[in-house]
Amino acid sequence: MSETVLSPYVRRAWDHSASSPWSVRPRTLWDYELLYIKEGHLLITIEDIAYEGIPGDLFLFKPRQRHSIRSNSSLRVRQPHIHFDLVEQVDSPQIPVSFITENEMNEQELTWFRPDLLSAGPFALPNRIRLTHPAVMEQMLFDLIHEYHLRLPYFHLQMKSQLLKLLTYLIRERHWSETPQIHAHQSLLMSVRQYITEHSHTDISLDELSTRFHISKYYLTRLFRDAFHMSPIQYHQTVRVEKAKQLIQFTGLTIQSIADQLGYANIHAFSRAFKNKEGVAPSNYRLHEGK
Repeated sequence: MSETVLSPYVRRAWDHSASSPWSVRPRTLWDYELLYIKEGHLLITIEDIAYEGIPGDLFLFKPRQRHSIRSNSSLRVRQPHIHFDLVEQVDSPQIPVSFITENEMNEQELTWFRPDLLSAGPFALPNRIRLTHPAVMEQMLFDLIHEYHLRLPYFHLQMKSQLLKLLTYLIRERHWSETPQIHAHQSLLMSVRQYITEHSHTDISLDELSTRFHISKYYLTRLFRDAFHMSPIQYHQTVRVEKAKQLIQFTGLTIQSIADQLGYANIHAFSRAFKNKEGVAPSNYRLHEGK
């Protein structure tokens, strides 16, 4: 499956709280649900596999998966959640949230199941996602819920964007966590990436990064490429060109001034780097963007 086909439809987004005891009887969903445990403990059973959910855990229920939920302590439960179709369909606005099992569905309801695109392939996600640092994901989830309830003009478009951002974050986290070398050096890699981003206006070498972060430049290159699918130097070039594009589009600076501001030795070096990345000279890019 290509990410180009993804166009989610957010059916419901809710920040739900309840006093214990609290439960959801066995049911089977037509769509997807992401459920985040903000407070309390839950016992969640998915296809006869029981999980003990604690604050910080995220659960993904997929189409046709039978599951049930109940509180597992005397603590109050808070479980913000969203229901969504991964690919919007013509009937997406008409399909409700299911609270029954597949055996209880009528013939029409049995036609409502969405394809499960998150169980195999490059975007596969497990039913329980236990993030090391859930704060980033939590903020994205609450931003989406807030947008759902505000219902400002074009809110469906905004929710698509926010859900894609959240799913991308989860898929990346899964990719990194399943690569032991990346998982062990994730903090280092993020620091290297931040340093490169903050120094896009200067030349950076692998030797400099190796010395600053106390790591072999060859090992750093391999780790960085595994994590971000490009080398540190390629990332630096990408950041520089992206900043150049912003300056070309949204300022009246000359091409020479932009080259100077981004630390290129001369305008020819800047033009060559820009054309290698974008396929056109900086001046042509400005004309193309209507400047």
